[in-house]
Amino acid sequence: MVELAAPAVGDWDFPRGTASIELMTRFAADRGLAAEKLLAATTLSPELLADPAVQVDARQELAVVRALAELDGSDATALALGRRYRVTTFGIFGFACISSPTLRDAMLFALRYFDLSFAFCIPHVEVDGGRLTLELDDSRVPADVARFLVLRDLSAIFTVMRDLLPEIQLDDLGFRHETSTVDGYERTFGLVPRFGADACRATLDPALLTLPLPQANEQTVALCAMQCEQLVARKRERTGISQQVRERLVRLGGVDAGMDEIARQLTLSTRTLRRRLTEAGTSYRALVDEVRQTLAEELLDTGVLSVEDVAYRLGYAEASSFIYAFKRWTGMTPAAFARRFRAARQAPPGR
Repeated sequence: MVELAAPAVGDWDFPRGTASIELMTRFAADRGLAAEKLLAATTLSPELLADPAVQVDARQELAVVRALAELDGSDATALALGRRYRVTTFGIFGFACISSPTLRDAMLFALRYFDLSFAFCIPHVEVDGGRLTLELDDSRVPADVARFLVLRDLSAIFTVMRDLLPEIQLDDLGFRHETSTVDGYERTFGLVPRFGADACRATLDPALLTLPLPQANEQTVALCAMQCEQLVARKRERTGISQQVRERLVRLGGVDAGMDEIARQLTLSTRTLRRRLTEAGTSYRALVDEVRQTLAEELLDTGVLSVEDVAYRLGYAEASSFIYAFKRWTGMTPAAFARRFRAARQAPPGR
């Protein structure tokens, strides 16, 4: 097997636009779910979502996914959500794909600019003489939403592929998890998948790669590629500040040194730091919470430290304050999280 091309990123933690979050809030509202709870899990506002120029930290979108999964984390919901992602959802990135000469060209473009997508699972596309294989890597996705995101992401990918080439069909599809119902699977993928497989993997006829796309236009692709390059460059410039703040907070073990001190370390004024974080779709407080949550989950997962020990290491004067904060972040107490996470790690694939 030969990899078609390596994806531009190897992890989900890349900044992204707000279109996916806005789509999820509409999806929740259409299904009678409490859409306001999705944004309540973030520092985002409806006004910020309305600005197409805003780039947000991936963990903001992850918080929305987690909130939606807590309202209804069924397989059918994840698959239905994925079907909402059409090629037009991705703006100029999607326009470039649909204008590509062939499916191969569209896939190569998508992998090259994958950090302009909204996916959390990283795709790997391989080709041999008789098979085209698409495998999703969810190894870095948080365990509590991994199944939901595998289904959402693959459903979205296949929906977009059908937008590009309506006659496309899967030859085979496997998932690691088990399920007692196939509701939504056949509607989404056109076949009943195999469950209990060794990976999330779809196979197609490699002859599809050379088929011309109905809306192919090479001049349009060239123009879109230029704009995608500019988008990626601006994205890194705008959101690099988030990572710089995050790195300094990690060095401090999640202890809040204060925004003034972090700004001083970055040789910025506090006002400039605040403005640049706002432009990146986040805030200093949100990054402190994010780092503390990540470190807390890692420390709790060791099974060695007590809740009181973790609270102390993260700079909390009292365990009760840490418990309150952790429940705000995850919807559960630290003790409940530790039990659930260890159970998920120890259990065989499936629910």
